Amino acid sequence: MIPPCHALETPDTLDWGWLQTLFSSPWLISPSLGSTSLARQRQEEIVNKHNDLRRMVEPTASNMLRMKWNATAAKNAESWANDCILGHSPKTRRQIENGLQCGENLYYASVPKSWSSGIQGWFDERSDFIFGKGPDEDTAIIGHYTQMVWYKSYEIGCAVAYCPKSALYKFFYVCHYCPAGNLLGSSFYSPYTPGNPCGDCPDACDNGLCTNPCAYEDEYMNCRKLLQTYSCQHKTLQEGCKGSCQCTNEIQ
Repeated sequence: MIPPCHALETPDTLDWGWLQTLFSSPWLISPSLGSTSLARQRQEEIVNKHNDLRRMVEPTASNMLRMKWNATAAKNAESWANDCILGHSPKTRRQIENGLQCGENLYYASVPKSWSSGIQGWFDERSDFIFGKGPDEDTAIIGHYTQMVWYKSYEIGCAVAYCPKSALYKFFYVCHYCPAGNLLGSSFYSPYTPGNPCGDCPDACDNGLCTNPCAYEDEYMNCRKLLQTYSCQHKTLQEGCKGSCQCTNEIQ
């Protein structure tokens, strides 16, 4: 059996332990076409399931963004699923508008099941996760969960492909999360800010989820520290700290 990716080595997540209990509905898959774009009903199922679970995190989150569907991310996910490769896609195949980088969750199945049951399986990894500390055991898989509840990942696109030539699994499922979560650093095991739901977005709240994402990303990890010394008038910060400089009231 192929070993799982280690969460500390990659922002992507891959689990091999429960793959035969998963995912999508049979009528979404066309053996003659290989892959299929998800119908709107399934898109809504995926987005709503993620948002429902993001509202259920413990401790509660003050800055958790509400997710929405991204068609470009879905196309990228479909392209990779259709390749029928056991493993993660190159990062160059996970970019959407403005070069924004996306994270990736993968799962494989011998028979199709519902998306909701598989997404729930990812979320259930939280039983092995200690907020701010990481997995409760060194071998525990938690990366699917942390990507799912990464506060800043507010756009998602998913796809499924039928892979009849695959020896182990026939159904390949891919979800892309934008911007990517599971970023290495001090916040790796703190995928959101704990606090009262919508505590950081009281004027932009939908039942515990923030609706005011920042449209820009910081290229530098230390932008907040830099802004304590320099202003956004500095050209370097204008280019490398767009999120911090452009978004004063948005979640970023």
